[in-house]
Amino acid sequence: MLEHAQRILKDVFGYDSFRGRQGAIIERVASGGDALVLMPTGGGKSLCFQVPALLREGLAVVVSPLIALMDDQVATLDELGVAAAALNSTLNADEQREIAERIKRGEIKMLYLAPERLVQPRMLSFLQNLDIALFAIDEAHCVSQWGHDFRPEYLQLGQLAELFPNVPRIALTATADMRTREEIVQRLHLQNAERFLSSFDRPNIFYRIVPKEQPRKQLLNFLAARKGDAGIVYCLSRKKVEEVASFLSEQGFPALPYHAGLANELRAYHQKRFLNEEGLIMVATIAFGMGIDKPNVRFVAHLDLPKSLEAYYQETGRAGRDGLPADAWMAYGLQDVIFLKQMLNNSEGDERHKRVEQHKLDAMLALCEETRCRRQALLAYFDEDMPQPCGHCDNCIDGVQTWDATEPARQALSAVYRTGQRYGVGHLVDVLLGRDNEKIRGVGHQHLAVFGIGKALAEGEWRSLFRQLVARGLADVDLEGFGGLRLADSCRPLLKGEVSLQLRRDLKPQQSAKASSSAASQLVRGEERGQWEALRALRRKLAEEHGVPPYVIFPDATLLEMLRSKPSTLAEMARVSGVGARKLERYGEAFLAVLGADDEAPRAVVDLRHELVSLARAGMTPAQIASQLSCSEKNVYGLLAEAIGRQQLSLEQALDVPEALLGEIQDAFLDGEGELPPVAAISEQFAGRVELGILHCVRAALQAEFEA
Repeated sequence: MLEHAQRILKDVFGYDSFRGRQGAIIERVASGGDALVLMPTGGGKSLCFQVPALLREGLAVVVSPLIALMDDQVATLDELGVAAAALNSTLNADEQREIAERIKRGEIKMLYLAPERLVQPRMLSFLQNLDIALFAIDEAHCVSQWGHDFRPEYLQLGQLAELFPNVPRIALTATADMRTREEIVQRLHLQNAERFLSSFDRPNIFYRIVPKEQPRKQLLNFLAARKGDAGIVYCLSRKKVEEVASFLSEQGFPALPYHAGLANELRAYHQKRFLNEEGLIMVATIAFGMGIDKPNVRFVAHLDLPKSLEAYYQETGRAGRDGLPADAWMAYGLQDVIFLKQMLNNSEGDERHKRVEQHKLDAMLALCEETRCRRQALLAYFDEDMPQPCGHCDNCIDGVQTWDATEPARQALSAVYRTGQRYGVGHLVDVLLGRDNEKIRGVGHQHLAVFGIGKALAEGEWRSLFRQLVARGLADVDLEGFGGLRLADSCRPLLKGEVSLQLRRDLKPQQSAKASSSAASQLVRGEERGQWEALRALRRKLAEEHGVPPYVIFPDATLLEMLRSKPSTLAEMARVSGVGARKLERYGEAFLAVLGADDEAPRAVVDLRHELVSLARAGMTPAQIASQLSCSEKNVYGLLAEAIGRQQLSLEQALDVPEALLGEIQDAFLDGEGELPPVAAISEQFAGRVELGILHCVRAALQAEFEA
């Protein structure tokens, strides 16, 4: 069986061998057994159910929580020549009926469904009359009420065990601690499932955490070596997301905002652009997460402290899913800690919940102030032992300097006590440095014994010390007051002289600037840049023609191997990892032509979007444009709607629709109140009269008017 599986792996997916435990998982499911698979993001979970689906007779049903995830996987499988479809709310009744008929005729191998759709009695009854190969439950942690991605509909998936007793089920997740794991088993009735637990380690990610000084400037320094790379920048507040996205765009880094306060349509549009375009940066709150399957995200940057190590692991795990080098960079400061503690204090949970969350925040702070290998500390939190330091994080590479902070810490804590445990760091530093200002005089603090005793340290060193005292729990933030500092009980042994204190010394700004380069920032060598951009340009053109994200044509890892191995024949191209039979047939010649071109003058590849706008402005119909650009009419309409949304084209330039009919379509969209309805909501009333693409174009024009 494994031999057959390997043949499928090579012929369909273009890979020579399975990674990690993939082979064992595939064998288990293909032979009819249940499996619970815990694998880090980018570990190759999809292959664990896609290969068994192709090995077994019948229809494979995949439960997926997000439309974006479904569409992505269906597009990828379609490019590989595997018949796949998704049934979701974006389809009208006719399209859904057509898919159902194709399933009955055995023309579809893999069906993607949302849990809400699967558990409907009608759908279950439909499936019971079919030969089902397997059920794959992706993002299985959504079943857990402990998790932030909880979806109540997942709780009903347990009934699959009773309704389909002989059909193997595979549950997959990248985020599951012990408690969540047990909950998945209980709720999905997977007691007999074999458990496959892979390491949580993502060795291709380089971790760096820096003290927050001038965060925007620090972010620009980090991004300077990563121009043209796709990445995600996380911020805590919606306001900050908008500001940072605007700031980066002004600085020449194309960036889009993403948060829960944006209209659904705009969020979806930004997400689509991020998936489909090269080199975009998404600035987002944690609302941006699940469903982002873009493999070539080269960095994840945090401008604010995540609430827990679970969140940090999940968010940084969105980088480098293709296995190539990636960066996880974070700037953090005392203000982050104060903000998160205030949020926690004001939250509605009971005391037990608050204690758990506080414990998680403490673990996050401990990672920031860690003096040993960061990867060891991160994996230890997930109960995984890493015997040796990784050699691939800032602490391992730069080394960490520590210093004996016993006496200065006592002075700092004494200043907190003598000023009445109600002042913030700024005031305390002024007291220790002996600064004679209005505020000090106003409260008489120039007369305190601690006034001016700290002149041996600079202001930055005192601020670093106070930050570390809070992180270690020796001082605490007065949340009832105005964020002033107070003593924690745990500082008594230090004040009494019973223990000493070693703290990490922050890197000098010039050292951290030097340290901003990494393997990820040097992925493509200077002399390769021309040909690399030519390969990416060809990929982008083909992606636009086929209406799929560029990485669906070939991921970066495959392009990089092409660049390095320089295949000159189709037989050599077939040996490149990620080039299966279907893709070789479709694209092999085109990529060989680029690789064979003169390095100095890579082939000019047509910018499809620009061409399309020019042809539409010249008066060509969508059918004529499709013929001219050698792509489908459906894709032309999609690109026209996009150009209208960006206000590069007017509706009149793009379409030739009778005025009365145009008015009728506009009225249908404007009939309700609030946001414009999706195209699927009105498509039935125009079925047989109007192309679906025309409806998308009209909607894009109305949306652009609303946002103008």
